[in-house]
Amino acid sequence: MLNLVFSGFLETLFMTLVSVAFAYIIGLPIGLALVVTAPEGIKPARGVNAVLGVIVNILRSVPFLILLVAVVPLTRLIMGTAVGSAATVVPLVIAAFPFVARIIEASAKEVDRGVIEASLSMGATTMQIVTRVILPECLPSLINGAAIVTMTILGYSAMSGIVGGGGLGAIAINYGYYRNNSQIMLIMIAILVIMVLFFQGLGTYFSRVSDKRIN
Repeated sequence: MLNLVFSGFLETLFMTLVSVAFAYIIGLPIGLALVVTAPEGIKPARGVNAVLGVIVNILRSVPFLILLVAVVPLTRLIMGTAVGSAATVVPLVIAAFPFVARIIEASAKEVDRGVIEASLSMGATTMQIVTRVILPECLPSLINGAAIVTMTILGYSAMSGIVGGGGLGAIAINYGYYRNNSQIMLIMIAILVIMVLFFQGLGTYFSRVSDKRIN
């Protein structure tokens, strides 16, 4: 059982970290595009903004368990199987990147408009403003957002155990719930709580370190 729990911990960690990485690869540019193309943005483009907004809102509105089942054909196409920790990364990323996009958008909108206008007046390009002004200025908020995303995906990964996703969630379902073993359930819950607290503490620490107003 100890080997099983350790294996489940590693699978959960793998699903969470890999899904967070891919969710940010997709969600970060979408979130920044939503800010840049907004009516009050640097390069307003209502059409682009509306299309991106609709895509993000639709995907965010679908409950994860329904999405997990709905994308099984896509998961099989990409991974060759719909079962296991690696296969679960696909629905986790699809569920998480719209959330990431909205967090990035909210964080970027916190940047003082005066700083952006000053950069525009000095002839900075859109890319320079995004990479050298917006992202550095909202870095503490982005780090806090990353911690929230990580904890959300961690919860999703546990839910995926219902449909053979692997990890701690699968152990809790298969060895705890189905076998009516409350001890296994409590152990899995305790491990997940510790992981959540760890990621939250990590995010809080790095957010404070990167906050120029504190340092």
